[in-house]
Parts: sequence; structure tokens; C-alpha cells
Amino acid sequence: MAKLVLAGKANCPNYAEAELLADYLQANLPDFRVHKITQHPDKWERYYGITSTMLREEMLDIAEENLQAHMEIEKEEEEIKSLIKPLQIWITRASASICYQLIPLLANGEVFGMTTEISIHLLDSDQFKDVLCGIVMEAEDMAFPLLRSISEHTEIDEAFVQADIIIVLDDVLLNREVQSLENCIREVSEICQVYGPLIEKNAKSGVRVISSGKTFVNLKAMMIMTYGKSIKPENVIAIATPWESAAKAMLARKLNMNAAGVKDVIVWGNITGCNYIDLSHAKLYGYDCAIWGPANFPRPLLNMIYDSEWIHSEFLSAQSSLSSRVCHCVGMLPAHAVATVLRYWYHDSPPGEIISVGILTKGQFCVPEGIVFSMPVRFQNGTWEVMTELEINETTQEVLGHLAHELIQEKLIALKETKEMYPYGADKNTSKTYLHQEMETLRTDSL
Repeated sequence: MAKLVLAGKANCPNYAEAELLADYLQANLPDFRVHKITQHPDKWERYYGITSTMLREEMLDIAEENLQAHMEIEKEEEEIKSLIKPLQIWITRASASICYQLIPLLANGEVFGMTTEISIHLLDSDQFKDVLCGIVMEAEDMAFPLLRSISEHTEIDEAFVQADIIIVLDDVLLNREVQSLENCIREVSEICQVYGPLIEKNAKSGVRVISSGKTFVNLKAMMIMTYGKSIKPENVIAIATPWESAAKAMLARKLNMNAAGVKDVIVWGNITGCNYIDLSHAKLYGYDCAIWGPANFPRPLLNMIYDSEWIHSEFLSAQSSLSSRVCHCVGMLPAHAVATVLRYWYHDSPPGEIISVGILTKGQFCVPEGIVFSMPVRFQNGTWEVMTELEINETTQEVLGHLAHELIQEKLIALKETKEMYPYGADKNTSKTYLHQEMETLRTDSL
């Protein structure tokens, strides 16, 4: 079959004459097809610089009809496009490497669906303006079909305008040689003291806020809610998925299996601080062992690791290094974690699967109310719910009490209600390493 592509200026008499000939050929030749492309005169001359001086009256009439038809089609397309409201996504500290990795995941349609357009707004300080401009240009060059627009912002007053989603990546990296833990906490509070009121003022009422990054993710979520009192608490969460994923990978290496088959590992407590990685509910899928079953048949992880000494020694000691590994990631792992949780939030998490998320507590699992604490949830129908049906033993309950203490201390310092952090069950003169040592004991006992 022969195919002719006919392109021209919508009001060009030459194009009109060629169109008549093409229509004649298509009508009389069975294997001949014509594909017509017209451009508005302004666009045609801007890009091609080709004009026509042909003035035959018939051709001019056809050219005028072509131009009118082209303008009507363009108007209709613009009206349809205007009805599609893209999700407005704001990313703070957008010069961070995680943002660079995150943009393609958000724009390729896997997170929000192949029919949902997005607009991305990158926010950072003026010193990173060139970095933001580079990210914008590269994203535009990639021509993502669902990315309506991407822009950079360095003026804090214009932050979060009409935001549907806000991803907070700000990090205050702790260096004990430079400043104390308490001063870092106060710095986090100051950042959120700016963000909270701006979110209230500029974002949509149902805005969803995700706290991610390498440090103080629970505290950032807590302080944003504190300083933005009208923000719905159920719409603010902290991401624990990178720590889940790192633990699953470590277990998979021990079992010589695919890490995707390790499910329901729970991260309790302060995600980027003192946390407890709970394996008591963990399951294995697709594990090659003596017990045969279909692909969807789960096996309790602790029953499959016959080397209990490894659990009590190597795995527990390695937990302290997981935070270091996650913090040294160049962006791929935390970006994937944010994209995964957003996908679950909009399209539900897999049935029955446990996801660890930092949420504002309401007394679940006897954890004190009013702190952001990582615990097991499921996502369903655009929201999440805590999986309170899970059973935990007394030792785990005691661990949760220790973890809650650290978060309460952070909150009190951030709100300037106390000046110094004190370990769980200790007086002011007790060494701050006590909490870490006690946690190791409790973790071992719980297993």
C-alpha cells in the first residue's frame, strides 16, 4: 500500500491544490492512502519560513476552509485539555539526588495511572537555582506524555500553591562535632514552622504530605501538623519503606532468594532514629525449600531461617548499619519508596500486605497519643488504616514504649518545652547510650 503524507500551511493555496490531487488519487487508487498535516500560518512560517504567492480563487477558498477547520480543531483540543486538571506536586529541597531519581517515576504513569497528568514544582533555595533549571530542562527534553509542566521555584512565599501532593525532602544532617542533636531538632522545627502555615495558606484543603529523606522524617511530619493545624492529620505520613526494603534484601541474601518474595517486615518507631525491625509477622513467597506450595503460598520467615544464632547476632547487629546504608543511598532506593507509597495511597496496597508508615498516633498498640510513630498499615480507597488486628507480645510492647520515649523527647525539644534529651527511664546524668544498649537487649529477647 502506498501512503502519502501531505503537510502544509492551513491557508496555503498550494496545499489546497495538492490536497485536491491527493483526494482524487485516494478515491481512484485502491492501495493509495493520504495522511494530512496542517499547521497554523504563524507556526508554519516560524519553523519553515515557506510562503505562497498563488492567488487562484478556488485554491484561496479551499485554503480559507482549511484554516477555519484547523483553528476549530485546535480550539476543541485546547478546551478538552483545559478540562483535565493535572495533579499539582511540590517537592522541597529539590536539588537532592532523590528528586532527580523521583521525577521519572512520577511522570511515567505507574504511580497515578496512565490517564492522570501531573505538574511538578521544584522548590529550593536560590543557591540551587541552576541545579533546578537543569532538572527542569532535562525533564522537558524527555517529553513524558503525562508531565503537563515542570517548574523551579526559589521564592518561599510562592511555595505550595494549589498543591495536591507535597514531598518534603529537607534534611538536617547530624554531625556531633559541629552541633548537638538538640540543635538539629530545633533546626527541623524552624523549617516546618515556615512550611506549615504556607501549606495551610496555599495548598488545597485535601493536600497529602509525605515526609522523606535521611533524617528526622517522623519529626518533620509531626511539626508540619503542629504548625499547620488545619492540615488533615491522616494526610501527613512519614516514609519507612527504605528501611523495610534494606532489611528484606539482607534477609533474602541469607536465604538465597529474591528480595521481592520477602513480605510483611515491620519497622516500628522512629524511622530515622531508634527503630525496631520486627520479623514476627514476616513471610516468604516463592522460597525454594522442602515444603512445596503454589506461588502465593506464604511461609513464616522465622520458621525458614534455621540458624537462630544468625537472627540473634548478625541480623541484630547489622540493623544499626541499615540506617547508614539508607543514608548513603544516592537516591534510587528512597525515590522508589516514595513512588511506591504514593501508588498505594492512590490505588491501594496489595491485599493483606503490611506497609510500615509513620502516622500520628491515637493510642494504637498502646503507643502514647500525639507523636508520629512508624507502625503497620494498609492502604485502601484513598486512605490508610492501622492494622490493629496484628498481635504483638509483651516484650515487643516494651520495645515500643522505649521507641515512643525518644519521639516524645524530640517533640518536647522541638516545641521548646525542654532543652535536653534524656534516655528512657534515666535521670539527666545518665549516659545517652543507655537507650541504644537497652534496645539491643529487648530486640534479642523479642526474638
